[in-house]
Amino acid sequence: MELLELKEETVAQETVYEGIIVNVRRDQARLADGRVTNREVIEHPGGVAVFAVDEQERVIMVRQFRYPMGEVVLELPAGKLEKGEDPRDSGLRELEEETGLRPGTFQSMGCSYSSPGILEEKIHLYFAKDLVQGPCHPDDGEFLEIVRVPYQELLEMARKGEIKDGKTLVGILKASFLMGKL
Repeated sequence: MELLELKEETVAQETVYEGIIVNVRRDQARLADGRVTNREVIEHPGGVAVFAVDEQERVIMVRQFRYPMGEVVLELPAGKLEKGEDPRDSGLRELEEETGLRPGTFQSMGCSYSSPGILEEKIHLYFAKDLVQGPCHPDDGEFLEIVRVPYQELLEMARKGEIKDGKTLVGILKASFLMGKL
């Protein structure tokens, strides 16, 4: 049995929607066996999420209404990358805007793909500690509540399915390895 190369080649691209944050593309792609198929791709500039933990092992979270889900979601401080912005700078900016915190330690935890079957969004994850509190200054139209959740309680919430946000779940897992908890 011959092994196929796991690759698809773009044959054609057409932008079908240009939005404020995302664009939607309809592509034609040549499959590994030579056939051509359609692919729909949501273009997104990417984002950042920060797992910030204080000296009492409380994780700084934000609660905010997420319109597409129609509910309030508990998640890590996060935001969209601005065009050409370095992900590290974006993470520091978002943490300070949403929580007023500036970290003494700020370490990359890599990235995760939100939904790689249709979405180009890549979330860069950071671990922050040695936190210094300053004033919050969320973006215009951004309403959120800061919540400090004890680490063990956050793990239990994730286990019970109370944490539904993907980037937050990935951040909890990666930070747990960094903290020597797993």
